[in-house]
Amino acid sequence: MPNALQLFVLTSLAMVAFAANSVLGRMGLIETEIGAGSFALIRLVSGAVVLALICLLQSKRVSGSIGGGISLLIYAGFFSYAYIALPAGMGAIILFAMVQITMLGWGLMRGETLSSLQWAGFVIAVAALIWLVSPSLEAPPLWAAAMMAIAGIGWGAYSLIGRSAKDATSATSGNFIIASALAIPLLAITLLIAPEPLPPLEGVGLAVLSGAVTSGLSYVIWYRALSGLTATRAGIAQLSVPAIAAIGGVIFLAEPITWRFTLATAAILGGVALAVLTAAPRSIKADK
Repeated sequence: MPNALQLFVLTSLAMVAFAANSVLGRMGLIETEIGAGSFALIRLVSGAVVLALICLLQSKRVSGSIGGGISLLIYAGFFSYAYIALPAGMGAIILFAMVQITMLGWGLMRGETLSSLQWAGFVIAVAALIWLVSPSLEAPPLWAAAMMAIAGIGWGAYSLIGRSAKDATSATSGNFIIASALAIPLLAITLLIAPEPLPPLEGVGLAVLSGAVTSGLSYVIWYRALSGLTATRAGIAQLSVPAIAAIGGVIFLAEPITWRFTLATAAILGGVALAVLTAAPRSIKADK
């Protein structure tokens, strides 16, 4: 288990890397001629290669599952197409909110109970997200917001599937390989319908950086940090990702931060914090 300083460094690196995925995706898709499908495929393949090499160096067997691969592909594919039109920070907050809403919703479907504070947080987060994407001069294109919401559902499903993995690195490696294999024929079909230009070197480089470093390596770093974090601390840490992504969008892409985005983000993160980080009510059986 890492010591306190190592834990802080590992957690900080992982959160910056997760936020960097949004910045790199947006940068690649608006500042180079790479297509969204090509970006997603290159990201998945480069992540698969890095994770497979890590498993090889650690003498681990690659595992994974079809469900994990499909949910990862849904996340990566819709993520890329959404960032054709979404600012980095806007995309990150929609993605993050939908991941948490998906996981909370699954728990409710499985019979989990929420406290009054958790229900309040859940309702606040959903209402703020609806307000953020509702039609106005500052609202993002609805189709792009919907695509990022689907990406968030995919990542939420991937997270739920990953809970049962015995070795996170092996499972993630296998899931990246499966997602890459599924993405190749899907991209071929997509290109017949909506052709994309040949990916430029700059776009390929950003996609590889997103897949190999801020996805593949960052997952390994995050799993290492999780060994020393409680669930509450892990949840608090992830609240920083949309804010870091928004700052990255301002610095690297000159994206504005509006009052609507600021207020909606504060409400979404506050609601998620209440829903995820407060204690659930004890069951009657537990009280006996």
